[in-house]
Amino acid sequence: MSWYHSGLSMIGGVGLLLYGMSVLKDNLQKVAGKKIREILIIVSKRKTFGMLLGIFITLFFQSSTATMFLLVGLTSAGIIALQEALPVILGANIGSTVTAQLIAFKVTELSLPIIFIGAFVLLFSKTTKGKQIAFIILGFGLLFLGLKIMSDTMGPLKTDPSFSHLLLSISKYPFLCIFIAALFTFLVASSAATIGIIILLAMQNMITLEPAIYMLLGANMGTAFLAVLSSLGSTREAQRVATAHLLFNVTGALLMLPFVKYVAILMSSITKNPGFQVANTNSIFILVMAILCMPFTNQCSRVLKLALPDKNEFKNDIKPRYLDETLLDSPEIALGMANREAMQISDLVAEMLKTTNNLFEAYNQDKADEITEKEDHVDLLCIATNKYLTQLLRQQLSRDEFNNAMGLVNIVREYEFIGDVLSINILTKAESLNKRNLDFSDSGKNEIQTMHDKVLDLMNIVNTSLATNNPKLIERANKVYDDIVDLEFRLRMSHIARMQKGTRNTEDTSFIHLDVINSYLRISEHLSNIACILSEEVSCTWYDEAQILTPPSAV
Repeated sequence: MSWYHSGLSMIGGVGLLLYGMSVLKDNLQKVAGKKIREILIIVSKRKTFGMLLGIFITLFFQSSTATMFLLVGLTSAGIIALQEALPVILGANIGSTVTAQLIAFKVTELSLPIIFIGAFVLLFSKTTKGKQIAFIILGFGLLFLGLKIMSDTMGPLKTDPSFSHLLLSISKYPFLCIFIAALFTFLVASSAATIGIIILLAMQNMITLEPAIYMLLGANMGTAFLAVLSSLGSTREAQRVATAHLLFNVTGALLMLPFVKYVAILMSSITKNPGFQVANTNSIFILVMAILCMPFTNQCSRVLKLALPDKNEFKNDIKPRYLDETLLDSPEIALGMANREAMQISDLVAEMLKTTNNLFEAYNQDKADEITEKEDHVDLLCIATNKYLTQLLRQQLSRDEFNNAMGLVNIVREYEFIGDVLSINILTKAESLNKRNLDFSDSGKNEIQTMHDKVLDLMNIVNTSLATNNPKLIERANKVYDDIVDLEFRLRMSHIARMQKGTRNTEDTSFIHLDVINSYLRISEHLSNIACILSEEVSCTWYDEAQILTPPSAV
């Protein structure tokens, strides 16, 4: 076989391997991804269970990289903490060794029967879940078929003097072996693929055990760099998780380097099968590293927090804190993240409301600029959250999940309206009052302060209800809203009465006074709408039938 045909076969084999892993991972995610995330959130609270779960998830997805991406996503969203993720990382490394053992057992010879079974199941499946299970079987088959093609390709190559000379030259340089394996793993985004090729080379007697071990170390480091790359642009916690994975793997490789020769002798004495020698070395190395690192996960967490300190991600870089698109295929978790983002928006709007009224007492341009900046933040976060929820609504949702997503869309919209009222109406009135060198009468000031305090009380109740999902607070909110409607009427009548008396300050500031009172009423109406959404009352007057969509996939 020529180098040209060998190269094409190797490329095709790697392609089938990577495609099989992708099909396998994607369909396993659809079948059980949501449950796995939910279990991970609960079980990761305890170290031992976290490690066992890391092993299970990696076995399930046949990819430690997939497990790392999952952990980076969950920590980026603030669902699990760094110290909870570290044992899962160690477990993921252990789980990744099983694929190597399967290759050593020559399971690749079963690739075609597995593909036949998968195709048979796919052909006769009538349900979506049945088809997904068929694709899982096909994914396994394609993965092993890719390895088989590479194995068959390597057979003739071992008699090629130039190829043997190339491998021999590389084998003489341990750090070159590590670099090539790490680079290949990084490029194909799979340590399993790299380790599979290393085992196949050993099984064909094309490399000895010692350079194979160096390549194993490189493959383990390469997969850690992938996790670091996936965490760029994420939160500090996600970056710490990815760095921890890199730290574990690089530390393990450095500790292993002085003993490679002795490990090779030991593994050779256990079994004469080259494939098992490589697979066993990989398994024992990862297992020993996990056992050594497990007691020090808390200390590692503290070191990483010092090395990568928290940064003010929100103020210096206007972007959402909790919206993670990798969680969209787990609607329940994604809804929780969108709800947390809505809470961030509600807190910003509450800060705007608290400070806006102070501008009528003593106007300050810096404070006014801060309010305008916060309103810009609110707008950007509302746009991002609405986009996230729109993407979520395209997923396969249950009816409750769909209704919750639609409710959040409308809640975010209401908060955006409140921000607009505060910046466009109330803030501009304060600026106008200042420019014209006018002031409210003492009675007028007291009335506006009373209205402001009542609306702020309503906002605190509604925001707390959003955060705690407490139905009793909704009842309080409705009562406070009724009080505000009544208060607005009484304050307007009181202002008219002062106008009849001909008070100078009242006459000069009449339109501004009434506009401010009316703006606070409008804010209370938007807050009442949010309370209505939270109470899930379908009869709410604001919820027009035109806004109610029926999801095509609602079940």
